[in-house]
This record gives sequence, structure tokens and C-alpha cells, in this order.
Amino acid sequence: MEILLRFVPTNPLRLTASRLILTHVANYTRLAEVGKLEAPKTSGKYETGQLILHKVFGYRGVILFPWLARVYDRDAINKKETADSSGATDTSGDNLSNVGKEVKGRTHTFYQVLIDTRDAPYIRAQTEAVTFLGNQESSRSLYAIPGLDYVAHDDIIPYASVERVPLQHELFDKFLMHNPDKDPPFIAQETLRAWQKKNHPWLELSDVHRETTEGVRVTVIPFYMGSRESQNSAVYWWRYCIRLENLGSQAVQLRERHWRIFSLSGTLETVRGRGVVGQEPLLARHAPAFQYSSHVSLQAPSGHMWGTFRMEREDGYTFDCRIPPFSLESKPDEGGPVAPSTPT
Repeated sequence: MEILLRFVPTNPLRLTASRLILTHVANYTRLAEVGKLEAPKTSGKYETGQLILHKVFGYRGVILFPWLARVYDRDAINKKETADSSGATDTSGDNLSNVGKEVKGRTHTFYQVLIDTRDAPYIRAQTEAVTFLGNQESSRSLYAIPGLDYVAHDDIIPYASVERVPLQHELFDKFLMHNPDKDPPFIAQETLRAWQKKNHPWLELSDVHRETTEGVRVTVIPFYMGSRESQNSAVYWWRYCIRLENLGSQAVQLRERHWRIFSLSGTLETVRGRGVVGQEPLLARHAPAFQYSSHVSLQAPSGHMWGTFRMEREDGYTFDCRIPPFSLESKPDEGGPVAPSTPT
């Protein structure tokens, strides 16, 4: 019987002499010690090879490398607008002027993390969310790198494993090497450094956007994927990773999405639909967060996206949760990426 590592803030978690003992999954009744907690870093950053637990999604992972990102939190500007205005503020998310309002970005550390494949089926996040276009100009294939995630510094719980093989992932042994004299005891192999260098344009995290409505926080991270020539014109592609998190006490369910997509070419597209990625996730105490990725293309090198999610609270109250406006910016293509991946 396999006991999976699960850490959910609202579920029991037993800590004894800094040991990490996790609650059972589904109908499992046995507890298992999987590691020893380490002191979280309040300053500085975690190193390559550090084993981690995700504070929200509860999976085991290992840090590959850090990224410095600018975090744009619109809650601060929205609070200021409320204080300065005697009238009601626009909450529809459809106002293009919202895009241009200055929000000061603060630098924050994020990490590229490998996810333990034993935990992947049990987390409410897509585990093949890092994607890019095929490296042949004639190919329109979309490639996915399995089991990668971007994790904020504040969402990391460091630990040391008691397992002989601390993490199961097809790239773990290719990227990292055990070195008992180091802390953490895993170091980067040359294959990891080469892989990161070749794929940097498609892995790079630069901007993070956040906004909270009625206790539901939406975080968006856009990534440029590259461009393709199509009938004498270029088509530019981006992926965007979205995390929804319920910070309140009442459960809420996502019912609809409403997107507005503005292209530098002058077009404005509206997209409406039920749920996201075929789901209508429920954000409740036992599972307060959901994360997914999607893609968008423009016939221009830049644009903007913004919109709303229609949410329904357990008491029947519905409201529009704002998706913070974010820019879609292209970069000079430097040839196709090279990565250990499979087409999707």
C-alpha cells in the first residue's frame, strides 16, 4: 500500500521532533514518515536540489533553479481607488482602461520545480503545463514538458527525505546527482545547465499578476512560446498559467469564464464559455486552490488579456471574479527549443 505525500493546510498534519508525518489519502488508514522538516528561509533563496513540499497543493518536489519575477498585485491599487472614489468602482473587468493603470511590480523569487509523479494524480493542478512549439518551422506540434511547476518562495516548505529514492520523476537522475557532502545533498548535472540554457526563452518567468475579488485570488503568469509563419504573416503564441485560490471560509465554484483579448493589430476578441479546461472546479476548505494552463495566439507581436470568472458561493450568491490584466509580449525567436518531451 502506497502512502502519498499530501499536505493540505486545513487537514491534520502531525509534527513530532521535526518529523513530517502525513495524513492518509482516500481510504488509506496508515500513516508514514516521509521526511524531516527544515526551517523555511525568510531571506535569501533555496538552492538547486532542495527537496520541497508545496504549501497549497501538497506535492513533493525538488528545486531545479530560481527565477526572479516582478509581481504586480492589483489589490493595492483597487483599495486606493475605493478610498479615493465616492462612487462605485467598475468590477466587470471589461474596461480596457484597467489595463493601462500603473501597478508597481515587486521582485519576488519563484522556482522551477520537478513534481513527484506519485503525487501528480492527486493534486489540483495540471502537471504538463509547460509547453512550447516544435523546433521545426514546418511543424505545428505543441510539446509539453512533464511534471514541471513554478512555485513562489512563500509556497515552499523545505524538508529532508528519509526515502532512499526521494523523488520519482523521469528527469530527476538526468538533472541531479547525489552528493552527501553538500546541503542540499543533490547538485546540478551538466545536462540540467545545458537544458536550462537551451530552453531559457520558453521557461523564463518574468511577470506575475494577482488580484482578489470577494476573497478569491487569481494569479496569472504569461509565457511567450514563439511564432510561426502562416501565409506570409506571423502568428505569435503564448501560454498562461492561472491559479485560483479561495481565501474565504465559504466554498465557491467556478461556473463561467469571460475573456477579452486585445491585439496590437487593433482587434478585440470576446470569449465566453462554461468552466475552464472542461472543468468547473470547487474551491473549498479541503481543496482551496486550482491551477491550469491554456494558450492564446495573435497575429501581432503583442497584446493584452483580461476578464472575469463567474463564481457561485455555496449559499447561492454569484459574483464576477476579476482576472488581472496582463500583457502578451513577444521576444526575438532564437531557434526552436530542445527538450526531453513528448508531443501533445
